Amino acid sequence: MFDIDGVVADVRHRLKYLERRPKDWGRFFAAADRDPVLQEGVRLAKEYADSHVLVWLTGRPEYLREVTAGWLRDAGLPAELLFMRPANDRRPARDFKARQLARIAGESPIEVVVDDDPAVVERLRGLGYPVRLADWVPHSSTLQQAQEREGRT
Repeated sequence: MFDIDGVVADVRHRLKYLERRPKDWGRFFAAADRDPVLQEGVRLAKEYADSHVLVWLTGRPEYLREVTAGWLRDAGLPAELLFMRPANDRRPARDFKARQLARIAGESPIEVVVDDDPAVVERLRGLGYPVRLADWVPHSSTLQQAQEREGRT
């Protein structure tokens, strides 16, 4: 189970839209198709995909499904199993992902969860899931607020 933003996709170029008031969520998400690849995350995802079913669990909104799937395919990654945030779901990322993961784990064992959000990692580890913190990009306080306080990514 892999997250996308901050794990395989570099969102830093989009954070400028969230650092101003009011936040420009439209432009933030509209630029998702231009995210650079995070090589370390892509390498790790491909390594797991060689011997496991790779599942994506992202806080990106559902309306970005085609953009996100296309981006994953362009990066050479499978895009079939993609779980995204439903419209109007504003739960903190740690709550949204814990709930989704519990549902998925009921159908299939989870070998590892890779996420860049320390709050998500802490919650999932506390629930007994094998978790790896994606620490190859410093976690942004702007992204942290979007994920945990605003439930937007």
